[in-house]
Amino acid sequence: MEFQDKVALVTGAGSGIGKATALRLGAGGARVVVTSRTQEEIEATRDTIIAAGGEALSVAADVSEPDEVKKVVEQTLATYGRIDVVVANAGINGVWAPIDELTPAEWDKTMNVNLRGTYLTLHHTVPALRKQGGAIVIVSSINGNRTFTSAGATAYSASKAAQVAMTKQLALELGKDGIRVNAVCPGAIDTAISDNTEKRNVAEVSIPVEFPEGDIPITGGRPGKSEDVADVIAFLASDASRHVTGVPVYIDGGQSLLR
Repeated sequence: MEFQDKVALVTGAGSGIGKATALRLGAGGARVVVTSRTQEEIEATRDTIIAAGGEALSVAADVSEPDEVKKVVEQTLATYGRIDVVVANAGINGVWAPIDELTPAEWDKTMNVNLRGTYLTLHHTVPALRKQGGAIVIVSSINGNRTFTSAGATAYSASKAAQVAMTKQLALELGKDGIRVNAVCPGAIDTAISDNTEKRNVAEVSIPVEFPEGDIPITGGRPGKSEDVADVIAFLASDASRHVTGVPVYIDGGQSLLR
């Protein structure tokens, strides 16, 4: 029960890594606030935590909208009175296309969710974290940080690289307030994020790469599980990592070492 008496807010908690993280923090004793755009999904996450004996609150919101993120934080504070852990997980793959075909609207959508959403999440939660200190974990990716082989993923990779830059910058800025800021950079994880990926003419800009058999060494090529990421997030959010900040942790089974 390493999160006993702590309150955790997890964005994008309706499925995949966000849901697994919310369940993991709930199992560790945290009171968990789960949010995403899809009410039904976060209600299911909330109900699963409660059924396991935990405590949770669900608030639907679009992380790219300032007033909606503010609403989530206000409801969290009204219900629980504090915030100790923030997991900025909400994100999309968006459109992958050659740069001369990627439209400004497509670029903006990816940036609005992945980067603006991260900014707004931290902008509205940091004042609450400052009251007693806490932990922020930003969910980035190996894309844009250690690998650049996803053809057409310029907007996605740029947003994920920027999240790691935010992690390092804010680790210094917020350290004096007792707030630690770290990032996780997953590789291939068995989630539904590919459902919101639109690829257009990416073959035109792809560079063929040959991998040894099983391009994720530790699993023989199989993608990782959301729980593999959630356990690392839980470590970074807990007091066990009390002297760790400004660090991107790669959770890819060695995948990015081959690319």
